[in-house]
Amino acid sequence: MPVLESPPQRTSPPARRTARPRHGRGRVLVSTALVPIAVGYLSVATLLAVVTAIAANAEFSAEAVLAMAVPGWLAAYHVPLGLGTHSLGVLPLLPTALVMLLIARSAASGAQRLRLSEPAQARQIVFPVAGAHAVVGVTVALLLGGSPVTAAPAVAFFGCGAISGLAATIGLARRCCLLEVLLSRVDPVVVRGLRAGAMGVLAMFAGGAFLFTIGLVVHWTTLAEVFAKTGASFGSAVGILLLCVGYLPNAVIASLAFAMGPGFTMGGASVNPFHFTLDKVPAVPLFAAMPIGQGRLLLATLAVPLAVGLFLGWACRRIAPRPLTRMRAVLVAAAVVGGVFFVLAALAGGRLGGGVFSPITAPAGLIGVVAFGWVLLPALPVAWLAGPKAEPVTEEATAEPPAEAEAEAAVGAEDGTDEEAVAQDEESAADVPSDEGEFAEEDAEDLDAGDHEEDYEAEDYEDLEGIEGSEDFEEEDLDGEDLVAEQDGQPVGEELDELDEELAELEAYERESEQDAEAAVGPEQPGAARPRDQE
Repeated sequence: MPVLESPPQRTSPPARRTARPRHGRGRVLVSTALVPIAVGYLSVATLLAVVTAIAANAEFSAEAVLAMAVPGWLAAYHVPLGLGTHSLGVLPLLPTALVMLLIARSAASGAQRLRLSEPAQARQIVFPVAGAHAVVGVTVALLLGGSPVTAAPAVAFFGCGAISGLAATIGLARRCCLLEVLLSRVDPVVVRGLRAGAMGVLAMFAGGAFLFTIGLVVHWTTLAEVFAKTGASFGSAVGILLLCVGYLPNAVIASLAFAMGPGFTMGGASVNPFHFTLDKVPAVPLFAAMPIGQGRLLLATLAVPLAVGLFLGWACRRIAPRPLTRMRAVLVAAAVVGGVFFVLAALAGGRLGGGVFSPITAPAGLIGVVAFGWVLLPALPVAWLAGPKAEPVTEEATAEPPAEAEAEAAVGAEDGTDEEAVAQDEESAADVPSDEGEFAEEDAEDLDAGDHEEDYEAEDYEDLEGIEGSEDFEEEDLDGEDLVAEQDGQPVGEELDELDEELAELEAYERESEQDAEAAVGPEQPGAARPRDQE
């Protein structure tokens, strides 16, 4: 990009639009805040209804489906649920991502309807959306107090409010120029580092998905056996498939944590490339991608984060010409990758009821530090060595002519004169004789304002005036007061006046020094040749 950029400046004020009435504004805010809540709840209820309807030996009840959809809606906002004396904290990340996308689209639509375009106006959407979700979340948690599935009211309040507020802010980032304002407060190198960090996050996630896919392909028979046991009927098979799809991002993050080195834990078992102590896995098709036992081949998974680090170093090689500047961009990119995967690892795990595989956790802090190192260490040498080489600066390249010399050269080129002619003109202007002094022959030659250095004859008096004309001046022209010189048909101007004065002085001097042959300029007759010193 090259380098990011300042927010665009408006060249002209936007056209004023009619303000929306307050009651219309209120309707827009209410719909922006409540529509995602209603759509999310109805989506969860519809999904549960479909699964219940096709499940074998299951009694379909609209009231039961609507009741089960309430804790399902909280789970979509990543609020842990209580199951009697146990809790379910390992919640699927895909529904959370879809809910955030829904809220972001609704916030952007509301801002467009209200004609909001300034960063300070974003709070008019973010606060109502976050407040509405927080109130609904704590209300639902209070209503679930006596049911088999419960939720902590405080966690529901802050969880729903945080998720919805973050999603609304993301949705308004472009509409209200939030991203431009944020990036305008940092220098371009940091902006490019942030972009490289976003690329690194996507590359890491793609690497985790690749490893997970390889694991499923290698253990395809195990996957088929587990799926056949858990999905004996069509309805249960659909339910298991939807469960696996919802937990797919969690599985990808776990695979990436394994490839980075820290791995994850399931109860008392540890799963990482260096220490594998898991004897059996849960009867869930997603766990079929896990390795069967310890082996040196597992160390090959470390190549995935290493490749991502090399890729980011290559991507940052042309961010700036100076190596130290590129190092700063790599540092920013590594910090972005480490911070994002710290958050994702913290959200991907949690308690899994009260079984032997609970809790399923990934060390978020360790994963964040390791992700930072996997990007920084390989990317630094690549960005340093693969970047553009600084060309040596020579004296000729750095030497610049003074401004005055450049101006004189430009004037000389325009008037067809060279530096010597300019110097002679300056000397002639400084050595103009007075009435009491005597002219030397070189002083008379300095009066020649022309551009030629050849000897002039008597008929070439126009050279004394700096004129390139071919007409001969008569003696009476020199004695008259109406001497007019033309250059390309136009009067010379001030140069003519100065030259007239110099010619008058020269004639006076000639009358006084006719006997001196060396100092005489020439006879008064214009047709005769004027004597001159031989150099």
